[in-house]
Amino acid sequence: MSKPPMSPKRRFLTAMLGGKVDRVPVGNVVSVITVELMEIAQAWFPEAHLNSETMARLATVSYEVLGYDTVMPIASVTQEASALGCEVDWGAPDLMPTVKTHPFAEMQEFRIPKGWIEAPAVQVVLDALEYLRKAYGERVIVVGKVMGPWTLSYHMMGVENFLISTLQEPARARRSLEILKSVTIDFAIAQMQAGADVICLADHATGGMVSPFMYRDLLLPIHQEIIEEIGCPTILHCCGDTTDRLRYFVETGIDCYHFESQVNVDQAVSIAVGEMTLIGNINNPEVLLVGTPEQVAEACHEAIEGGVQILSPECAVPLTTPIENLQTLVEVAEGKL
Repeated sequence: MSKPPMSPKRRFLTAMLGGKVDRVPVGNVVSVITVELMEIAQAWFPEAHLNSETMARLATVSYEVLGYDTVMPIASVTQEASALGCEVDWGAPDLMPTVKTHPFAEMQEFRIPKGWIEAPAVQVVLDALEYLRKAYGERVIVVGKVMGPWTLSYHMMGVENFLISTLQEPARARRSLEILKSVTIDFAIAQMQAGADVICLADHATGGMVSPFMYRDLLLPIHQEIIEEIGCPTILHCCGDTTDRLRYFVETGIDCYHFESQVNVDQAVSIAVGEMTLIGNINNPEVLLVGTPEQVAEACHEAIEGGVQILSPECAVPLTTPIENLQTLVEVAEGKL
């Protein structure tokens, strides 16, 4: 007698923590929203960044339309930045939000606004998570997402200004990371209390911009503190080719790493085995955006055969990505392709 299929929630969480599953899960821990999915949900950017009901309704498409094992409501990377005093251009249906001003750039003594967690850009996330928990939480994984202090420092100081400070004024860079660490921790805890099952820690100390030794010396100890304080299943997301710092990611204590197609899969699997699981790494620009379903399926099979435990787009998908290509991940996982 065959066993009944696992629920999406059990399947994803079991795979994420290194257990045995009925099939490979498919999930999104960053945005899979496209203009076509907005049309289906009748929930549009930029309102979906600013209104909790719209945000939650749009988040449901990953499960209801794409068939993924997850719902994740936070499409932007600017919710915290807005709450911390950055001016944000919230974009358009075909344009993601961007940070326009950087409050730390002119500050000698860094300060974050009191009561930032009560700001509308933060509260809409918590309200959306609460709704998703009530509507889907018994069956589907509800994913929360927070920006790490490195990414928040980009927002608060400006990317160029912050990166220069890591080289020329490392004490200033450390102060920024230390003060913003509390934002990451507090927002993650608030999201868990609102209903998130797992937290995606998105922090973009990526190869090409930051050396692995800079990560080790400046950010690794802070990531270790964050993971310990959060205390729930946690996925690290870091863009780009991070092959040269995977050994340090293992030391953070994360459960799972969400990685891009630029990363060497063989090296990633050999470093991660027994230490953390892997979610990814289906290429966005060349495969999901402009490829055929057959090409997507080929990339999925390569990932699974290479040792990736959970299938996922490598990063937030382009807003014009065809739905058919996003659904192909599930068809492969279910053995249909």
